[in-house]
Amino acid sequence: MKVILFGATGMVGQGVLRECLRDECVDQILAVGRTALGQAHPKLRELSVPDLSTYDGQENDLIGYDACFFCLGVSAAGMSEADYTRVTFGYTLAAAEILVKLNPGMTFIYVSGAGTDSTEQGRAMWARVKGRTENALLCLPFKAVYLFRPGLIRPLHDVKSKTRAYRIFYVLAWPLLPLLACFPSLMTTTERIGRAMLRAAREGAPKPVLESREINELGT
Repeated sequence: MKVILFGATGMVGQGVLRECLRDECVDQILAVGRTALGQAHPKLRELSVPDLSTYDGQENDLIGYDACFFCLGVSAAGMSEADYTRVTFGYTLAAAEILVKLNPGMTFIYVSGAGTDSTEQGRAMWARVKGRTENALLCLPFKAVYLFRPGLIRPLHDVKSKTRAYRIFYVLAWPLLPLLACFPSLMTTTERIGRAMLRAAREGAPKPVLESREINELGT
């Protein structure tokens, strides 16, 4: 299986990349982004994209892949709805629309979040934008689209968030995280998200929208 990974430098993306590199069924991983990963592996290639809203001239680099794991995202804190939409909706759909043309047999997996608003009408700006993004992805003619909505995520294997506020939160909350693992509907891990994505790409998943409990079950 050949996989494209967006957001490999983020917390979720780091965990997904680790599981892809460890999985014997994965032959190649193409990490797409603006920042170099700083690591080397026989299965890993990188594609530098300065502007994630367009892939003109890079189509040949994106052909021949079986799955896309889209882990790219930003915090909505301090952002206007227009700016958050440009990144969350715009970057995601730009990638998805070119990939579905080049790889119609691809499985596309998008990391959304618990509380996403599929009606696009709620009060929470981030939830509306995520819901709009999910709804647009479901309309594209991929082989399959799966929307991962994790709640609290426990980073494992030295995975760290790039967001300072999240890093502080995990330092303070770390003693409690093992206790929360007893509640699979509330928390998952970077490891289980990666394993669940790989399993969904290979075998499919029971439904398009997967909350923390379903992610944990699929990634066991």
